[in-house]
Amino acid sequence: MSKYINRLLLACAAVMMTLMFSCEQEDSVPAPLITSVRNYEAAPNDTLITEIVTGQWVVIHGKNLAQVAQVTFGGVQANINQTLLTDGNIVVQIPSIPFQSVPLEELSKVTVVSAGGSSTYSIDFVIDTPLITRVSYELPSEGDSVYIYGSNFFYVEEVTFAGATISEYRLSDNGTSIGFKTPALNQSGPVTVETGSGSYTTSLNVNDPTGMLCDFDGVNTYSWGANISNNSTIFPSNRGDFAVLENNGLNAGNSSWWEGGRSINTEAVQWVPEDKLEDPVDDYAFKFEINVPGQWNGTSLIILKDFNWDYVARYEPWNLGSNRTAPFTTKGNWITVTIPFSEFRNKPNGGKDGAGESVGSLKDLLGDSGSGSINIFSVNDSSEAAAPMNIAIDNIRVVKIAE
Repeated sequence: MSKYINRLLLACAAVMMTLMFSCEQEDSVPAPLITSVRNYEAAPNDTLITEIVTGQWVVIHGKNLAQVAQVTFGGVQANINQTLLTDGNIVVQIPSIPFQSVPLEELSKVTVVSAGGSSTYSIDFVIDTPLITRVSYELPSEGDSVYIYGSNFFYVEEVTFAGATISEYRLSDNGTSIGFKTPALNQSGPVTVETGSGSYTTSLNVNDPTGMLCDFDGVNTYSWGANISNNSTIFPSNRGDFAVLENNGLNAGNSSWWEGGRSINTEAVQWVPEDKLEDPVDDYAFKFEINVPGQWNGTSLIILKDFNWDYVARYEPWNLGSNRTAPFTTKGNWITVTIPFSEFRNKPNGGKDGAGESVGSLKDLLGDSGSGSINIFSVNDSSEAAAPMNIAIDNIRVVKIAE
């Protein structure tokens, strides 16, 4: 029994010695330390920095960095190239950061981890100020879906729409859209998005009927062509009457726009005030709201004044360019279409109407009076048959888009 106990004690001692040796080995790895961050470029641009951006290459300076196994920025792990590690520095590229899922208080933390421990260094992460490029629906009613499109919608602090504060909204992961339901609006006004990086306010006003030429209700200059409807089953969330352009499919080369349901023609209206006809073409845009509950593919909308084909604008949201198309739909929602006057073009030799050079002046497009009828034609001037079409159009207007 004595011999057995002695052997057991020796075995236990051996295990304890092994564990102690292992701990001594682990304790022998010194903890890393970050002392500064430098821009990874040739002199004189290799300066110490206090701000970083996604995709930037940097040098992390410090001590005991040769054994670092992990580098994170805002908790997001960066790729490490072991050949770019020394005891005094690490060369690494800042990874793409999913800002919407990284708490703001964590964003500025750079952390290195090794067997000896970890070290965290604080440095500002630069996010550009927000930019609004488009508002999906500029004349919504209460409860309608609206999306603000742009960039850098991260760490959003406030959104206002025509003076109303939007309390609930949905942010896309990539910071390019903000979606919400329209609250009750009692005035017109711009759209503002404020983030931790700054704010952006649109020059355009939403909930603003300025420039309205035909809304088929209070401003009804409609003359003939398409059917007029207020069907809220097929076209929900409408604001009264609207025009419906429809056909059962058009054969190749069918440009007979005068057929039933294929055009919108108004009485003479003042597109641009006569005393503004010397303004630049780029200052104005043709706008309307559209609702496409099904799929639209192949039929083109042609916009012109007084049946004059010298300069026309084409609207083909299904046309992706390079001979590619894809069915277009708004899924029963109303959206705003903006066509800058610079998109009114002539017909090139051997080409299609509206595919040539941009109109040079407002007088070239609108004449000396700036007045005339609005014509919107649906045609198929392609070499392939077009699918059936059923779309609604409302709130036709001309808006000054530049000050």
